[in-house]
Amino acid sequence: MQLSVSHKEIWQITYPIIFGNLAQTLIVLVNTIFLGHVGNAELGAAMMAGLYYLVFTTITQGFAVGVQIMVARRLGEGNIAKIGKIFEHGLYFSLLLGLFLLIVLGSCTDWLFSRIITSPNIRVSALEFMHFRQWGILFVSINFLFRSLYIGLSNTKIITITTIMMAFVNIFFDYALIFGHFGLPEMGVAGAGLSSVLSEATAFVTFFAYTLLKLPYKEYRLFSFQKFDIGLLKSVLRISIPTMFQRLISFGTWFLFFAMIEHLGEEPMAISGIVRSVYMLCTLSVFAYSATANTVTSRLLGAGKATEIPQTLLRILKMSVLTLLPILLFFTLFPREVASIYTDDATLATQSVPVLYTIYVGALIMAAAMIYFEFVSGTGNTFIALIMETGVLLFYIVFIYLATTVFRFHIRWVWCSEWVYSSLILIASIVFLKWHPWARDTRSKNL
Repeated sequence: MQLSVSHKEIWQITYPIIFGNLAQTLIVLVNTIFLGHVGNAELGAAMMAGLYYLVFTTITQGFAVGVQIMVARRLGEGNIAKIGKIFEHGLYFSLLLGLFLLIVLGSCTDWLFSRIITSPNIRVSALEFMHFRQWGILFVSINFLFRSLYIGLSNTKIITITTIMMAFVNIFFDYALIFGHFGLPEMGVAGAGLSSVLSEATAFVTFFAYTLLKLPYKEYRLFSFQKFDIGLLKSVLRISIPTMFQRLISFGTWFLFFAMIEHLGEEPMAISGIVRSVYMLCTLSVFAYSATANTVTSRLLGAGKATEIPQTLLRILKMSVLTLLPILLFFTLFPREVASIYTDDATLATQSVPVLYTIYVGALIMAAAMIYFEFVSGTGNTFIALIMETGVLLFYIVFIYLATTVFRFHIRWVWCSEWVYSSLILIASIVFLKWHPWARDTRSKNL
């Protein structure tokens, strides 16, 4: 079959998303590297607090995915005049959502950490980090919306630009505020939280300026602020709400995973902080290609080319694996050197190596799992995606509970939970592809 979506077009959509994913990953990476040289408690605190914050950001990201699906569908139909109205209604909701999540973060964090984190050192440092970090949710809510707009339009160069801006701002202020350079106060772990907020604010300004200066926003009728349409917002929410809950459950469970590891002690926690950062680097391209699969699925359905989707997914998968393999090869050849970037403790770096090998295998399974799982959401069947992930996560939670609490496995085997999650989500997604009438589903056609 001659496919209408070429390798070149897939790459043109994907590589800026890789840079976009790199934005949040770089924040975690830089924080982990700098704080790893401050102490194990600070490293563990930044990881726990960072994951806690990530749970809230994924709620806003889940809403933005619904906007992305609808924008891509309108683009596939050639109905671009409605794109601006979709974005504007997304903007209204994102602002309210960001304010609500900020209130929740400000009122619940202290209470939650006192009940989840057992180490006093880690708990105090995590609260210091979140004191500033929580304010970033306001910027992240809008940044994800802009990001979904550009992914849906398959016009993703701005994501690269914002990533570069965020990286420079985050590295500079992390170095300056954690250690007290350039005349700025030495804030330690709190400085990492403030630096992350400044980088997200920079991304917001960059997105907004680029949209006004470079995007033909009048053609899309952006910022025309048309009459509020409650029906349109309901349509967006009908797609977004299952995805929001799905992301909340998914990343909430991952936070629970690290909370259980924290009960094993500060050393397994520090090892997991290193492993988590490396794992995020390994899967950067994986999640970028999966976002591409989501967008391409929605666009092909809008263009009436559903029969091309299975072969296009295979094409995206092959490209994803080919992109991932050189990264894994490098990390496999130099695992101890990679771990040493995060810590001055030679013993800690050595103990991290077998766990790193475990997550390299997990990244390969994840490459296939995420592409097919995002295909399910791309068809518009986001509620089915929610049910699928909820079922898989029940098995995942049982595994990590047994591994950390009942049998108290070595941390290497605890991380095999990533194999369990990825394998089950891949099987469930392929079952949907093969046996669900997604191409004929009126819900997927009438978004």
